Amino acid sequence: MKLGVITDGISREFEHALDVMKEFDLEYAELQFLWDKEIGDLDDRELARAQGLAAQREVKVCCITRHIFAGLLAGETRLGDATHSAQMEALQRCIDTAKAFDCDLVRIMSFRKEMILFGSGGAEQWNVSTGAWDKLLQLLAPAVQLAEDEGVTLVVETGNNAMITSAYLARKLIDALGSKYLKVLWDPGNSLYCNEPAYPDGYEALGLLTGSPGGYLGHLHVKDCRVDIPKASVEQCQFGHAQMAPYFEDIASGLKRDGYQGVVSLESVYRPGGGTFEDGFRLSVGEFKRIFGD
Repeated sequence: MKLGVITDGISREFEHALDVMKEFDLEYAELQFLWDKEIGDLDDRELARAQGLAAQREVKVCCITRHIFAGLLAGETRLGDATHSAQMEALQRCIDTAKAFDCDLVRIMSFRKEMILFGSGGAEQWNVSTGAWDKLLQLLAPAVQLAEDEGVTLVVETGNNAMITSAYLARKLIDALGSKYLKVLWDPGNSLYCNEPAYPDGYEALGLLTGSPGGYLGHLHVKDCRVDIPKASVEQCQFGHAQMAPYFEDIASGLKRDGYQGVVSLESVYRPGGGTFEDGFRLSVGEFKRIFGD
């Protein structure tokens, strides 16, 4: 399979992150933070420098991963207001950046989490965040239309502080918006926090057993962690040593069996005590490659 890493999980010094990637024969870079800026905020000189550094090392860019729409309250955002317009401008910059790197994926998020979106038997009156789902569709529709107009694909991440927390909800969103230019950036580690087992539940929700290569899946983040929902806690862990470990082999085997053509990115967010994120990457990358590599 195609293997990559989110580069700032190694270092925000882009040159160094690329060199460490190459040390471990990873071919694909996912760009989130470079130097002191979030991707999409680079000026023309910085963008040209980043392009040159990647080209020199023969590294391909697989996804432009900015936190567009992250952390915003859908109920307090209106189409065309200053907040929504700023996010759409940021999305356009990320699309332009993706094209500069010959990349066709741009990550978006899905506003701030509303705990209960659907319900019945009285819950629709007492528990559901009434109108939140429809508002989410309304606010994301222009972003999807922009992607269609620009010929790029948006990937909405399953985030643990987002409206779309699970593969199930991501598929529901894509079906509701009805565009082939919107796919899922599946982060099954995040989805542990909404109690969705990665395999088979999350995997099957993405349509990966339907005979259609990739199904709803456009991109994949993998990491390992321990979650404690009652304590509102997450601990990032060495790859293959925590709650995701039982799922990795099944996910990897399934992706190979079902013809997934995208990239699997190691999200290197583990930092050992007294160490650095690069230390965490070096402790994790071998097991990542063993499981997801050819």
